Amino acid sequence: MLVFRFYALSLIKRAGNGKRSIYLLLVFLVLPVFLLGCYLYNDHARIGQFQEMDRHRDTERRDADGRLGQSDALKHNTRLPFQTDAGREDEKTYPVPLQSCDVFTGKWVFDDVTHPLYKEDECGFLSKWVTCTRNGRPDSTYQKWRWQPRDCSLPRFEGKPLLEKLRGKKLMFIGDSIHYNQWQSMVCMLQTILPMRKRSLRYTAQMTALYIEEYNATIAFYWAPFLVESNADPPDKRDGKVEPAIMMESISNHGKNWKDSDYLVFNTYIWWTKHSTIKVLRRRGSFGEGSEEYEEIDMYMTYEKVLRTWAMWLEENIDPSRTSIFFSSMSPTHLSSSDWNINGGTRCEKETEPVLHTTRTLDVGTNRRMFEIAENVTKSTKLPIKFLNITRLSEYRKDGHTSFYGSPRGKLVSPEQTSDPATFADCLHWCLPGLPDTWNELLSVYILHKI
Repeated sequence: MLVFRFYALSLIKRAGNGKRSIYLLLVFLVLPVFLLGCYLYNDHARIGQFQEMDRHRDTERRDADGRLGQSDALKHNTRLPFQTDAGREDEKTYPVPLQSCDVFTGKWVFDDVTHPLYKEDECGFLSKWVTCTRNGRPDSTYQKWRWQPRDCSLPRFEGKPLLEKLRGKKLMFIGDSIHYNQWQSMVCMLQTILPMRKRSLRYTAQMTALYIEEYNATIAFYWAPFLVESNADPPDKRDGKVEPAIMMESISNHGKNWKDSDYLVFNTYIWWTKHSTIKVLRRRGSFGEGSEEYEEIDMYMTYEKVLRTWAMWLEENIDPSRTSIFFSSMSPTHLSSSDWNINGGTRCEKETEPVLHTTRTLDVGTNRRMFEIAENVTKSTKLPIKFLNITRLSEYRKDGHTSFYGSPRGKLVSPEQTSDPATFADCLHWCLPGLPDTWNELLSVYILHKI
């Protein structure tokens, strides 16, 4: 560059001191600066191009590995994918939006990062008959399975939005001990964000309710195993030892306790399955009033009649603009290991993982006719009732029962009794944390997203 300028100055001297010398001076001084600027610009552009290519390769590598970091996720407004024991899963693009997705068809995925949703020893609402780990169950993998719908992805459960939705409202589970199982699950899922000093439990003969002062919200369970009045309603008659009898058209004594709820979640199943017929009180009134004469009526006929009595009561007493109504389908039992092609046990007592081949039909003895009756009645009502089809996804969970690790009779199973699983393995109720948490995840999706 110095040589070039020396050469330019010598030319100007030979050209003299006129205007021509001024023009030459401008040309030979400005032109080198312009050429230098062009060179630097091209060099910077070339470096930037390589940097952009590097960034693109890094992005492709992160996407391929499924390792999009949290800071990048926040920067790009990307939801972090679920994690499993093998690390984070690739984010999957599902073809169906949540609002039109069948969330009850899918598979179980092992996920020890997001599940369990709470810890057994940190929830004070669990009764002894569901705390399987505390009661000696040696494995804990039953707590770590996440339900993955086939065509969409469930939002990760968060208690805060659900509590906000329940502010000033009442959510009530109505039914049998399976629904009490689910009530315990729900309050445990929320208890980690509940203020300790501003919550209280309230009891009546039929109802257990958690009141949350800060949100003015109530989450309640109401005992009504047949929905209508029955001889199993009193607290001292709930052990299943009394042969059940019902009043087929008497529901108002129970129903008056449901009217002020904003979310009603019903179930009725297991108490019906003991016999092919059921005793029905002939007279009107209530149990304990006057003579008690019964007639035995076909169980299916009675089940449908009771559900239609229930549906009629809802139509006459519930305002659908205020109250959302749900009906949970049958919670299955696992009473014979041969149902899932395992011959090493008698019932569910040796099971440690779900049935993972969810494409095949599994028959574990669930009463399909009762399922169809319940589905048909809920669909034929004038009120919108959401049928929560938890049956099939629960049938795969042969590993989730309390088995020898509950206390349905008030005390734990003895070592001697474990040799008789046909009598002492409880393959009806569920350990917590466990399967009922998934039922509540699905319920919360309906409450929050109105799908």
